Amino acid sequence: MKDYIEERAVEIAYYIIEHKATVRQTAKQFGVSKSTIHKDVTERLSQINPALAAEARKVLDVNKSERHIRGGLATREKYLHMAHR
Repeated sequence: MKDYIEERAVEIAYYIIEHKATVRQTAKQFGVSKSTIHKDVTERLSQINPALAAEARKVLDVNKSERHIRGGLATREKYLHMAHR
């Protein structure tokens, strides 16, 4: 694996942990796809630093379990703004 990919995977993990960021937020921050973020954290990082990979995975699992709530809140906000026009 190329050095820059390993460095990116580690940076991504630290970003996710520090900011409690979602895959989408992280992808936007690093200018890569959601697939790349997922692959970096789940596959590449587990070979480089398994402990860091597990820590980042915990944050992503929490985000995944809460995403239906966030989606519902976003929809609610959308319709509240539409009603005030």
